[in-house]
Amino acid sequence: TYDICEVHPGPNLNVVVGANGTGKSSIVCAICLGLAGKPSFIGRADKVGLFVKQGCSSGLVEIELFKTPDNIIITREIQVVNNTSTWFLNRKPATLKTVEEQVAALNIQVDNLCQFLPQDKVGEFAKLSKMELLEATEKSVGSREMYQFHCELKNFRERERELEMFTFQHLCREKTNSLEKMKQRVERYKQDVERYHERKRHIDLIEMLERKRPWVEYENVREQHEEVKQSRNLAKKELKSLKEKQAPWTKKIQEAEENLKSLDMKTKDNTAKIKEIAQKCKQKQDALEMKDKRIEEIKQALRMKKDEEMDRQKNICHTQEIIETWKHELDTMSMCENLQPQIDAVNNELKKLQEERANIDSDISDLRAEKRNQEREEKRIIDHLGQLDNIMKIKEENLKRRFQDTHSALMWLRKNKDKFKKHVCEPMMLEINIRDNRHAKYVENHISGDDMRAFVFESQEDMEKFLIRDHQKLRVNAVCAPSESCAENLPSRPIEELRRYGFFSYLRELFDAPRPVMSYLCSQYRIHDVPVGTEETRHMIERVIKETTFRQIYTAQERYAIKVSAYTNLTLTTNTPLRAAQFLHSSVDTDERRQLKSQQQVISNTLKSLDSRLTELFKSQKDVEHRDNKLRQQKKELLDRGNRRRQLKSKIDLKYDSLRQLEQDAIDLEKESQLANLKIKEINKQKAELVTELL
Repeated sequence: TYDICEVHPGPNLNVVVGANGTGKSSIVCAICLGLAGKPSFIGRADKVGLFVKQGCSSGLVEIELFKTPDNIIITREIQVVNNTSTWFLNRKPATLKTVEEQVAALNIQVDNLCQFLPQDKVGEFAKLSKMELLEATEKSVGSREMYQFHCELKNFRERERELEMFTFQHLCREKTNSLEKMKQRVERYKQDVERYHERKRHIDLIEMLERKRPWVEYENVREQHEEVKQSRNLAKKELKSLKEKQAPWTKKIQEAEENLKSLDMKTKDNTAKIKEIAQKCKQKQDALEMKDKRIEEIKQALRMKKDEEMDRQKNICHTQEIIETWKHELDTMSMCENLQPQIDAVNNELKKLQEERANIDSDISDLRAEKRNQEREEKRIIDHLGQLDNIMKIKEENLKRRFQDTHSALMWLRKNKDKFKKHVCEPMMLEINIRDNRHAKYVENHISGDDMRAFVFESQEDMEKFLIRDHQKLRVNAVCAPSESCAENLPSRPIEELRRYGFFSYLRELFDAPRPVMSYLCSQYRIHDVPVGTEETRHMIERVIKETTFRQIYTAQERYAIKVSAYTNLTLTTNTPLRAAQFLHSSVDTDERRQLKSQQQVISNTLKSLDSRLTELFKSQKDVEHRDNKLRQQKKELLDRGNRRRQLKSKIDLKYDSLRQLEQDAIDLEKESQLANLKIKEINKQKAELVTELL
């Protein structure tokens, strides 16, 4: 039932209450097994390993018994694999016999139902006779001499009865008792005999009905068979009469089918002839279509030649116009002027622009390299922040899995923070960040489970507004931090003075938390004044307790609670082993997270500045390119002006060659038209022959 459970019984009556399955019986079983009791005393299982929680390989029970001058601590470690137990007495190995002697010395009897009554032994307790109850009560509350005297008294009574056995009176009493018992037995047997005879009558009736059942089933099936047989005979008669009525019609149908076959044969012959004629018609028709297509091709070829001749005439006219235009331009063009000084000036400007462009490109390259470095650094920081966020998600999942109501309240709080006047801290198990995961166990053992999942408010009014449990029926915890902060409270002694005892820190210095959470923990748990030590501290614990005034001390694996009696001024010390950390073993370094966020912001600003400078450089680069293109166009125009006269002469010569070629490619349209008409006339004659053959 439990991973770990610690019970502190008080004086007088102790009552453990809870719903079914909450583990009350587990505490009772632990008491029995821890006090050297056998599994049979509990009545639930015969092997001690079956009492260990399912899924665990071992279990441990530790019981501290009051005894003067020193208490006794009995520890039993149970191994599931081989059902063995290891015993410790005051933390030292011991045997079962030694433990049983110590338990017996305190008059603890877990096998006595009057002193220790498990749930599964209540039935046996109710069956105890008066004499057995008396003996068990004497063992439980009386002295050892009382039970011994009682045993001697019983022995004397047995001897007295043995003496009375020889007397007549005793013999008669025995016979009378025997007769009475036999009468009672006969009465019991009489009821058994009556029940036997009644059962025998029922069995005989069942056997008789079982024998009758096949005959009844046969009779039912036989009646069904007769009904089906009559239905079949009626159907046969009806079928015979229908066949007699159908005979004339059947004969007529056969005659009609024979006529149909002869008609089908004639139809097939005619169909073959029709197909043959249709095939010939199709061939002639295809030939006529081919002739029509050929005529159309001849006409199309003639049209194309006419179009070609018209295009040739147009090209001749166009070429002549171009030649005239260029000749006019050549005639009007002055002699070539000296353009070299202007070209040299443009070249100098282009050289300066190239140098300016190279400088801009170099600056852009440097800024891009710096931007890539900054982006890589930003990605590294974002990845690291993502890892820290994953740790927070793991802590939230742990909260959701263990405390569903608290997680639901957390989701509600994040959506409704505007309803509160002051900041509200989330459950402490999410807000606390252990600086070293090895120290998580100290913090978890010091802070109660209820406070670990409690919300922390800075004002009482906000806490009263926290109506989650009223609206959604959620079981959540909420606490209010002190109005005056206790987060900076000083310890009673500096930690440097305690290092000689093996102490290395106070609890407060082992973790980080928001100021309201730290203030509450300092006020409620005095974490600023609870030192944490090492194994060295445990070895000198008596000296530490004597020389310091701390009320709680932590060593490497144990927690010590020191109390001073207000009446006797005696010091009482309780030490308990530390539980393993369950909630705080995964923590986020808030300083590191804050530093990473700051670095991310600086890098973001740097990237914005780089983008702004790059934009300006790109703008300058575009302006330089525009000026460069303009100068190059100007240079091209100057060069073109020098080459224009020479180019015009060359172009005019080429156009004259093109004009002569066009004049040589002339087409005789009249001759082409006569040839086309002759071809069409010949094709029409062939078409007439095909039509004659078709008719």
